[in-house]
Amino acid sequence: MEVKISETAFNTRVEKLQGALSTHKDAFGGADSVLLLIGKGGDDNPYIKTAVAQNWLLGYEFFSTALLVTPKRVIFVTNSSKAVHLEGLKKDGKVEVWVRPKEGGKDLMEKLVKVAKEAGDKLGVVLKDKFRGPIVDELEAALKDSGIEKVDIEVGLSHLLETKDDDEIKSIRVASRASTAYLTRFFTDQMLGIVDEERRLSHSKFSEQIENKLQDEGFFAQNQVKLGSDFHQTNLEWCYMPIIQSGGKYDLRPSAVSDEANLHGGTIVCTLGTRYKGYCSNVGRTFMINPTKAQEQNYEVLVGLREKVFDSIKVGVKACDVYNAAVSYIKSKAPKLEAHLLKTIGWSIGIDFRDAKFLLNAKCQREIVDGSTFDVSLGFQNLSNSAATDPKNKTYSLALVDTIRVTRAGVAVLTDAAPVALSEVTYFFEDDDEDAEKEKKKKEQAKKEKKQQQAAATLSSITRTKMRHEARAEDNNDQKRKDDQKALHEKLNKAGLERFKNTEGALNGEEKVVIKKFESYKRDTQLPQNLLKDLRVHVDTRSQSIILPINGRPVPFHINTYKSGSKTDEGDYVYIRLNLSSPGQIAGSKKDAPQVFEDPDAQFLRSITFRSRHVEHMNDVFKQIQDLKKASTKKEAEKKEMEDVVAQDSLVEVRARRPLKLDAVFVRPAPDGKRVAGTLEIHQNGLRYVSPIRSDHKIDVLFDNIKHLFFQPTEGELIVCIHAHLKNPILIGKKKTWDVQFYREASDMAFDETGNRKRKYRYGDEDELEAEQEERRRRLQLDKEFKAFSEKISEASDRKVDVDTPFRELGFHGVPFRSNVLLQPSADCLVQLIDTPFSVITLGEIELAHLERVQFGLKNFDLVFVYKDFNKPVTHINSIPVDQLDAVKDWLNEVEIPYSEGPVNLNWGSIMKTVVADPQEFFTSGGWSFLDLESDDEDQEEEESEFEVSDDEPEDEDEDSEEFASEDDSEGDFDSEEESGEDWDELEKQAAAEDGEPPRKKR
Repeated sequence: MEVKISETAFNTRVEKLQGALSTHKDAFGGADSVLLLIGKGGDDNPYIKTAVAQNWLLGYEFFSTALLVTPKRVIFVTNSSKAVHLEGLKKDGKVEVWVRPKEGGKDLMEKLVKVAKEAGDKLGVVLKDKFRGPIVDELEAALKDSGIEKVDIEVGLSHLLETKDDDEIKSIRVASRASTAYLTRFFTDQMLGIVDEERRLSHSKFSEQIENKLQDEGFFAQNQVKLGSDFHQTNLEWCYMPIIQSGGKYDLRPSAVSDEANLHGGTIVCTLGTRYKGYCSNVGRTFMINPTKAQEQNYEVLVGLREKVFDSIKVGVKACDVYNAAVSYIKSKAPKLEAHLLKTIGWSIGIDFRDAKFLLNAKCQREIVDGSTFDVSLGFQNLSNSAATDPKNKTYSLALVDTIRVTRAGVAVLTDAAPVALSEVTYFFEDDDEDAEKEKKKKEQAKKEKKQQQAAATLSSITRTKMRHEARAEDNNDQKRKDDQKALHEKLNKAGLERFKNTEGALNGEEKVVIKKFESYKRDTQLPQNLLKDLRVHVDTRSQSIILPINGRPVPFHINTYKSGSKTDEGDYVYIRLNLSSPGQIAGSKKDAPQVFEDPDAQFLRSITFRSRHVEHMNDVFKQIQDLKKASTKKEAEKKEMEDVVAQDSLVEVRARRPLKLDAVFVRPAPDGKRVAGTLEIHQNGLRYVSPIRSDHKIDVLFDNIKHLFFQPTEGELIVCIHAHLKNPILIGKKKTWDVQFYREASDMAFDETGNRKRKYRYGDEDELEAEQEERRRRLQLDKEFKAFSEKISEASDRKVDVDTPFRELGFHGVPFRSNVLLQPSADCLVQLIDTPFSVITLGEIELAHLERVQFGLKNFDLVFVYKDFNKPVTHINSIPVDQLDAVKDWLNEVEIPYSEGPVNLNWGSIMKTVVADPQEFFTSGGWSFLDLESDDEDQEEEESEFEVSDDEPEDEDEDSEEFASEDDSEGDFDSEEESGEDWDELEKQAAAEDGEPPRKKR
């Protein structure tokens, strides 16, 4: 990690410390100078006051380093390696850096004590902090006979760290958002899943899962947590191991730990905190599963107490007065809870997690100042629940923990995104089995109705007949359609020539060469020293690098330069071969395309083989390399997948009035994977869906991002819905989506009331009629409600979004993905909004349509849409029943989409590559006319035999009809007087052919 010390921040804070020696003389114990000395590393506690103060000044913790601050001088004593990082502070001459020699610095420490003596006889140190090491021993020896008195400055440092500047507040805010995200976006989801599925998982194991989530660098992006453009995951750490408690045993102190007991579905308390750039945050919540009335009432008291404490925390108010206000509130609202209230309800927080000299309790007389930050930890410890039947629910605790900032305007809660309201932290699971059974029955009913509809459609197509005059009308329609299509194709070709007249060569032009740069370490001092002692092959997961010993030196290779590898065991040895990326390598596919190198003429290592007797170590190393490569590849794939996800603007909420709402609607896709009815709201610039389970589970859809808005009525369907197809995808949960649908089921589950008094006299027929009428009324009401709400959405967007309704009567069945569905045209699109995945094809983006597998004897044909954007993949709709061919053609012709047809499936990948390669040449050579060559040949054949008797398809004529045609031709040549009589015979044969009957022979 590169060490960067802010010179500005250091100078400002040192001057603040020097000024405090005179302004807060009592707090600093009358000290004339301050010494911050840290010995050898080894203490795991990052909150030792001396280390906290050094971290506050420098941003880092320097071991074996002494810092002396007098009113006029600032002196560092450290070794040469650390002195390099402090050189930048010497620019203005106020800071001195003394390099301590390796053989010892006794003389240097005596010199340092002499400087302290010049400032005064009292040297300020943190007396309770104990360190070890040579530099500590040297200082103690120098102070022994110096006449200097050591005084405690812990209270003074507490005053110094109390007020935070803008940079410190920013770090605390980032840490607070990160802590809240881990609580709401990970812990809550996992906890509900464990309780719902009755899985066994201990508190400590659960805590480890949360702790390991810190390594997931994609967590915040996937959950749309905004932490600032300059956020770096490497600067984020845990303040402590997350604390999870349930099952009747609770400890609400910050020193508590997660025990080995399994998570219990009763009252669950979770507190966790992260620190960013050393600055801490803390958040905690209580979640209740199937709570009793008394538990709910006590929790409401705790929520009220939280508001009372926030109102009491003001600039100039003493800490003990805040605590007394809390006690007074409890006495007035619920006196029985006073004995269970925590004795300390908060403390100052910042670079020090818990400032022991500034606590919110009955004894602390310190006044709250502007710019301070506090951890407010409210709770009732070990309450009794006599109504509980489960012994583990007999005792419970309630806690609410927040990080706040104090300003003259009031309190700003930095963890306000965490749920607080009772409805947001209580869950009821008794009715899950019943709901699942209802859902199963509804799905079975839907499948049954779908089969009936398909059977009816098939039956109607079989029984459809055509009389002779109907056939003639259809011929006229076919001819009109052909004429329209001919004009559309000509127009399409002209438009293509005009569009690409100034385009030469490929449509994409030359692709910009992207050179990927990878860096393991910026300098050799950053190499992990613990891995370099034995000069073996190692894997540094943090820097994503493989460290290889070459010629006695460790050489790092970034994992992205690693291509493949193999491991072979031969006798006592194991061989590992590592293949690395280099110029000139041949790739098997576009996915494995070789890297582009900045300097391909440089020297590269293409492969390297290691032999070793340490079989176990080499096996572990090879597995680590493979795992690291998989993780790197997965990360790159996820990054590419999210490339087209555009950050939305913020939703502007309606403030002056209540937003228009549509209650009890489900959403697809669901944010938490569970099917729960929520509320859809209309705000100033978009829609917001709010989940009842968690307040932070919101889906915002802005009007500017809605490409199409559909209202799907209940006719023939099991749901009614409002569907938004988006211009740019958004993230819901961890997945991106182009479509968001809000729906409600069209019918309730019907059940048979056997033994009903009415049934005894009415035989059930009237009951069925009433049920059907009620069903019709409900569907009409749903259509009316959803239609009206969709119109309100359009009005709220100032008609930027128009409501489109699919035409069911024009629909046809097909397979756009894996299942056979009903696709319905609308004014601007072809849609399928009932089954997932949804299909929304914008008609205005279509270049042309091609009908495949159109030939005699096949029951189905396919439909392919080619887009005006030739780089966009074509869309296939397969297995459309052939009896819907004319209907599809009529619809395409009506919406003025040129179409063609052919007997086989085409290779559209190759076709589109040809088009993109040179679109100007493509349209100059005839454009899409090559798709309709067969129909052109048929037209030519019909023109040549205009007066012959033939079917609609000449190639299907049998031998008998050919004989009759030749016989008629010969008679026409030699006997012109009978020409009119022959015309009647010709007409009779033509009519018989059209009716499918064999022609009668002449006697």
